[in-house]
Amino acid sequence: MDNSFNTRSDETITSSRNNADWRSDIVSGFLVFLIALPLSLGVAVASGFPPMAGVISAIIGGLLVSRINGSSLTIVGPAAGLIVVIFASVQNLGSGDMPAGYRYTLAAIVVSGVLQVVLGHFKAGRLAAFFPASVVHGMLAAIGIIIMTKQLPVMLGLQVETPGTMLRAILQLVHVQAFFVPKIALIALFALCILMGWPKLQHPVLKKIPAPLLVILLGIGLGYLFDLRHFHPDTLFNLPDAININGPFLIAIPDNLAASIFLPDFSKVASPAFWESVISICLVGSLETLLSSAAVDKLDPEKRYSDLNKDLQAIGIGNTLSGMIGGLPMIAEIVRSSANIDYGAKSGWSNFWHGGFLLLFVLLFPHIIDSIPLASLAALLVYIGFRLASPQAFAKTLDLGREQLFIFVATIVGVLATNLLLGVMLGIAAKLLIHTVRGVPIKNVLSISYHIHREHGSDYRIKVDGSAIFSNFIALKSELAMLPKGRFIVFDLTDVYLIDHTVMDFIHAYRDDYIVHNGRCEIHGLSEHAAASNHRLAARIKQSIE
Repeated sequence: MDNSFNTRSDETITSSRNNADWRSDIVSGFLVFLIALPLSLGVAVASGFPPMAGVISAIIGGLLVSRINGSSLTIVGPAAGLIVVIFASVQNLGSGDMPAGYRYTLAAIVVSGVLQVVLGHFKAGRLAAFFPASVVHGMLAAIGIIIMTKQLPVMLGLQVETPGTMLRAILQLVHVQAFFVPKIALIALFALCILMGWPKLQHPVLKKIPAPLLVILLGIGLGYLFDLRHFHPDTLFNLPDAININGPFLIAIPDNLAASIFLPDFSKVASPAFWESVISICLVGSLETLLSSAAVDKLDPEKRYSDLNKDLQAIGIGNTLSGMIGGLPMIAEIVRSSANIDYGAKSGWSNFWHGGFLLLFVLLFPHIIDSIPLASLAALLVYIGFRLASPQAFAKTLDLGREQLFIFVATIVGVLATNLLLGVMLGIAAKLLIHTVRGVPIKNVLSISYHIHREHGSDYRIKVDGSAIFSNFIALKSELAMLPKGRFIVFDLTDVYLIDHTVMDFIHAYRDDYIVHNGRCEIHGLSEHAAASNHRLAARIKQSIE
């Protein structure tokens, strides 16, 4: 029997599918580029870097990292979550000299990139589990508050000298807003209205147009209308010494991309402040990358899963190169990645095309970029900051239990009162203290007791004793990853004294993932445990039976 016709049909179908995937990736890459350009510029400006530093990072993330990472649909580039650590590094290392601090921070980015490569090589991706969800979300909420605090004056047309602590800067906002520049504030107000209202439109075509693109286009139009390039606002008030309203009001960039390349300065590599910057950049960047990649996997229509260690190595390579030529550090970014999926991306080539479109744009149309008002970018960042620290974030944490809200708030206050690293450590300490008060033995804090029994040839029963908490379940998580797919697995938690939210979240996610891969997975033994709240993933503690 001649099967040549069927063979040709299969080849035609495969070729047609590949062509459709390429078209989808190019279209998605272009639409993501429209989002990435203003966000990359805004993140760079807010970080104390030249605007083009953000674009350089996004270009490297698209053209290089997309080809060597372990993800299918994530978009890589600079993100708002890194603004706080980068700006602090520029200020601390430069001691007030921002250009010098920029070059010292580039060196810190290079070293943190190398450290990420090493961490990925030694399979450190699993260590993200050590950071409790409430602490991570508290860290992100604190970052959101700091972004809003720093960018609100820019939205009002003000340049403000920030006081010593972030808590004082928040109080300062109440005073400085009285001196706002009306035309600049109007641009920002229109931008916020677009960002809040555009996603609510139901029209299928209009929803495809990215709101950040509209913000930038409207900002450029109003910038020409108000002649911001030559704008000198008047004021009826005597301005305090800490406030300046004389601009600049537009982005300033060099005439070509080559002029945007700067080399790092490693002369402070032996100072404690340098290594504080390295650790902060590495910690925040790695955590956000791992969490974002895992979140994007859940959105993937084809249910593909990322190699998180490979992702970490790829991000490290990208950061090393970016720091060597003047760019920001990058992460796997959740907002652009979710948009990438919504636009129909099929593979990592959409990330590549987004980087390619960015490169073409800055080569061909640099003078459009220097027409963008800083107020438009500030509005974008304030909107992102509000989403990180919105009332819904507090409400969702409270749903998990009052102790989770306490940890969440403790982390926020710790970050605002000290710095990011100390704030995160304070959140972790608060969670460990709560577990200790609840009766978790000190020896159980870092050690978990479990047994994996093989039953009936191909079934597995995982029996856990004592307490299963965020700080001790990494070993069990690693062993679970080695179990074969397509079997029947039972988690026996009958003898668990306490199981916290982080472990509950992991076990439920593991069960759902195992079922997706044609296996069976059940959770037994929680009927005698009291939940900290009505949420299905709340911490549970075993009730004593008289």
